[in-house]
Amino acid sequence: MPFSSCSTCTQSGRVVGVAALCVVAAAIIDRHGRVLVAQRGAPPALAGRWEFPGGKLDNGETEHAGLVRECAEELGVIVAPEDLLGDVPIPGGLRLRVWTAHIVRGEPTPTEHRELRWVTSGELDDLDWLEPDRPLLDPLKRLLALSTSDLRTPGPNARDRSS
Repeated sequence: MPFSSCSTCTQSGRVVGVAALCVVAAAIIDRHGRVLVAQRGAPPALAGRWEFPGGKLDNGETEHAGLVRECAEELGVIVAPEDLLGDVPIPGGLRLRVWTAHIVRGEPTPTEHRELRWVTSGELDDLDWLEPDRPLLDPLKRLLALSTSDLRTPGPNARDRSS
């Protein structure tokens, strides 16, 4: 998919000005149709709540490059970003942009989170999500239903998810 830029955060696909305006996160989906979620350990006000792993873009960084960097730092894996799942305004004039992705190398390890967990669509609502991530749950459930269907019925549109 071609790069899609956040007009609030970028110009020509790269961050300009204050990089902290754009936060990117990954909904990493495995070949079983599960998504990787991360439980915060800090700060105390957010500890124990769940989110999609990611972080703020650096100056001059594209969203995809930032997502790859953040997943390497936070999870110890290399991901391949795919499609934009959603774009959510968050307090302080920030934007959260969540991309679907799959792991191309490594096993997820919680280097900056309390816990990582692979969950199914049916388990998403059982978690205590951070508010900015909540609006993305329904689009993610619809996507996971399609992904699971692709896995059950191989065909020209089925995705190869080797993780």
